[in-house]
Amino acid sequence: MVLLCVVVALSLVLLGPCPGFSAPQGSPEPAEQPYDLEDFDLNGETEWENLDLNGENYAENYDYDDLDQEIEVGTVASPISEISPPANVPPPGEMEVTPPPKPTPQSATITLNFKAPGLFGPETGMGMPTCLLCVCISGSVYCDDADLEQIPPLPKDTTHFYGRFNKIRHVKNTDFINLSKLKRIDLTGNQISGLDEDAFRPLPQLQDIILADNNLQALPELPSTMKYIDVRNNRLISRGIHPDAFKEMNQLEFLYLSDNKLAYIPIPLPESLRVLHLQNNNIQTLHVDTFCNSRDRNYIRGQLEDIRLDGNPVNLNLYASSYICLRRLPVGGH
Repeated sequence: MVLLCVVVALSLVLLGPCPGFSAPQGSPEPAEQPYDLEDFDLNGETEWENLDLNGENYAENYDYDDLDQEIEVGTVASPISEISPPANVPPPGEMEVTPPPKPTPQSATITLNFKAPGLFGPETGMGMPTCLLCVCISGSVYCDDADLEQIPPLPKDTTHFYGRFNKIRHVKNTDFINLSKLKRIDLTGNQISGLDEDAFRPLPQLQDIILADNNLQALPELPSTMKYIDVRNNRLISRGIHPDAFKEMNQLEFLYLSDNKLAYIPIPLPESLRVLHLQNNNIQTLHVDTFCNSRDRNYIRGQLEDIRLDGNPVNLNLYASSYICLRRLPVGGH
């Protein structure tokens, strides 16, 4: 259509007006003006948007809506109907969705009550509750300052037990049962006033017992494997210690009995003893064979090097023959 009008326009220039294009009636015809071919660019550079046919701008009157209706914007992806579902997956209409189960009160709440019956009973011999309450490291169990009122069940491989600064009042003969590897027990700073007679005797490897700062008046029988005994600052009386209590302890090196109410030194003392602390008791006399052997004038006790008797009413000057076999004189006396 555009090309036809261009041809018609050229015909008007060269041949005269086209029959189909006549001036509007009633308006005077404009004076003819000569057409200049220089106004037309036959090389295709004419500005068609400014071409005026019969006084109208062609570009403004052209309806572009037809072109817009013919433009369609599609998607790159294939239609959904062409995508095959993964294997073993049912169609959407057949899929079953199972909701998660609702938590029950038993699974939603976990309460650890270490004082509940059963947790500290014989059935917990493996000691897991104790290791939740205390600290267990390579055979050592640390239950210091844990408000314990009794000895907790310990793991069977326990070698060292520390229950210091608690509220324990009594140690039963079942507290350390079947602990064949136990070597050290430290119960310093409790309120212990009673010990069952068999509380420690069944322990075949026990070496160290520390019961300082308690309320003990008597000691039970201890195994002969002892190396270190500390019962300082208690209420021990001489009658509360077994006769010959330390005689068979051939490995005993340290014996701390200070700050008690002992009236005499418990004898006989083993040859292995190195330290003996008896200060702040009620010792008034020494026996001639307390440290030495009156039947052997050449006897020398070479291991015992630290004897403390200060804070006692005994006068050491009166008992010189009682320590002539010692390498060092006792500390204390008048």
